[in-house]
Amino acid sequence: MAKRTRLVFTAAALVPLSVLAAACGSSSPSSTSSPPTSAKMVGASLPTSPNTTPEVITETGSTLLYPLMGSWSEAYQKQFVNSKKDPLVTIETGGTGSGTGITDAATGTVDIGASDAFLSSSDTSSYPDLMNIALAISAQQVNYNIPGLSAPLKLDGTVLAEIYTGKITNWDDPAIKALNPGVSLPNLTIVPLHRSDGSGDTFLFTSYLNAQDPSAWPTSDIGTTVSWPSVSGELAESGNGGMVTGCQATRGCIAYIGISYLSKTQAAGLGQAELKNGAGQFLAPSPSTISAEADALTGKTPPSETLPMIDADVSGGYPIVNYEYAIVSSKQSNGIVAEDIRAFLYWTVHTGQSATTYLNAVDFQALPASVVTLSDNQIAKIGS
Repeated sequence: MAKRTRLVFTAAALVPLSVLAAACGSSSPSSTSSPPTSAKMVGASLPTSPNTTPEVITETGSTLLYPLMGSWSEAYQKQFVNSKKDPLVTIETGGTGSGTGITDAATGTVDIGASDAFLSSSDTSSYPDLMNIALAISAQQVNYNIPGLSAPLKLDGTVLAEIYTGKITNWDDPAIKALNPGVSLPNLTIVPLHRSDGSGDTFLFTSYLNAQDPSAWPTSDIGTTVSWPSVSGELAESGNGGMVTGCQATRGCIAYIGISYLSKTQAAGLGQAELKNGAGQFLAPSPSTISAEADALTGKTPPSETLPMIDADVSGGYPIVNYEYAIVSSKQSNGIVAEDIRAFLYWTVHTGQSATTYLNAVDFQALPASVVTLSDNQIAKIGS
């Protein structure tokens, strides 16, 4: 299959300055240190540094993971350089949506795809060499633009499904009032925003709607792309950045936005909903609520690392949590590329798990040690 044209940025491009500053403050070995003469190894297949032959590794996909991937790539390139201080590996990253990340990794258009969604059974059937490798733990917000409303709204999957199917069209609808007694809700039309691109965020959001109320949102409408019901005034936006700016510009909007854009939703003045979880509690995403959900589920992660973390019956757990994945083929074009992919991914699930240096800047959580081991086992399978 011919390679498709795609938008690619270098690791430093379009990454928030605060994230890059955090990466530059890493305690990793200085870029002025001598490069290794050969890749150090952990076991037989896990290099801890890139091959000394310069290579370009390409990555694209999730806009939720994109800021962190840029931070990781920038730091990695600074750490491993040759005698001229040039990177041993150049990592090109792009924020194109999880659907594109999966497709481009499957077709060999890029070396690494990035996705908020794990591979579907159809993906693994069509591309049996493809793996999803957990890199970090993330979450998704539900945001809205309701001028003058200060109290956080409580929402559940049924109400959200009825908003996105056009059954609830106004913010003072009785169903929303019932979840928010005492809150003065305006007579304001709801404008649902959804992603126009193939999106792991769409997969997470529709998974939550279905988990909360299968009768209101069927399993057939879960995916990185879905056929959205026709709703008057609805808007389609590209990427998490487009969801933020689109909602900011639209009175009455509602949108689902990845947690790595938390500071941007706050700067845009958007409200953040408290969502009903599987235990019947209404909670906002926070380090403690995301961790509570993840801690209760990550021990169930299978060797393939395919694990939904949506709407579990977990007290104190936020109901839309996910692994951020690298989508990689176990069969690469040549041995040097395979070695460099293994080395970079090994670095992300070890050095890259530093909360203060990398994860806190995008409101992600680190992988538990047991899941790091599972990721290592999958990374070791990448060959030529």
